[in-house]
Amino acid sequence: MVTIGVFDGVHRGHQATIGHAVKRAREAGLQSVVVTFDPHPSEVVRPGTHPAVLTEPRRKAELIAELGVDVLCVVPFTLDFSRLSPEAFVHDVLVEHLHAAAVVVGDNFRFGHKAAGDGALLRELGRRWGFAVEDSPLVSSAGTVFSSTYIRACVAAGDVSAAADALGRSHRLEGVIVRGDQRGHELGFPTANFLTGTHTAVPADGVYAGWVIRAGQRLPAAASVGTNPTFSGEDRRVEAHILDFDGDLYGERLGLEFVANLRGQVKYDGIEPLIAQIKEDVVQTRALLNK
Repeated sequence: MVTIGVFDGVHRGHQATIGHAVKRAREAGLQSVVVTFDPHPSEVVRPGTHPAVLTEPRRKAELIAELGVDVLCVVPFTLDFSRLSPEAFVHDVLVEHLHAAAVVVGDNFRFGHKAAGDGALLRELGRRWGFAVEDSPLVSSAGTVFSSTYIRACVAAGDVSAAADALGRSHRLEGVIVRGDQRGHELGFPTANFLTGTHTAVPADGVYAGWVIRAGQRLPAAASVGTNPTFSGEDRRVEAHILDFDGDLYGERLGLEFVANLRGQVKYDGIEPLIAQIKEDVVQTRALLNK
């Protein structure tokens, strides 16, 4: 039982499709297989258009595994692969390599060169080569269909609550902790500075309540995204002040989950009003996360 997609974010719509494939595979005594691609097809077909990444490959694999999938197949997406006709794609991937007995796809599934293949063609090819095709309806709420594009827009706007609703969990980015300007330490609120991937989906500039994920632990944190306008900063950074924590994190790869948007970035006239605001940010963060 195979399902196919980029599955960036492994959001509630993806979860429904993958979950359907897992359920049907177990009922039929088959293995459930998820086929995904790396790098993102957009970057190969239209270089320079790589969308913001909601889940890096390792995180995506973890989330898919949590859904009970037996096999994750990551197909290298190359220019030659992108030029496969829909018929060649189905024959080479589903028939020759995976010996698919059935395929589960979302209502908007497209495949093959220039996305020429659709559900109707997939069913026709299934009849030709001996596999069934099952549709998995799109998931929506209040008229909004959950999609990776929609979630990227929510994250870019700083609406991490709406993103979490569509994802089924808080949006998380990951990065290695690097040395910053040490200003947080000087102000009494040391921060972990995240070095993220080039295409990471980073929320809009602002201050957020969230969790730092370290070795399976969830540590409460007030996170800042932006350029530190009070100090006339230029580089956009992601920093997190971990509440009630004192330790060396340099070189560690950590996760950062965004729970709530507290406020936008503000340029203060001096250090004292900035410190007062950070103290308030910490109070709000603690109250929100304690709920």
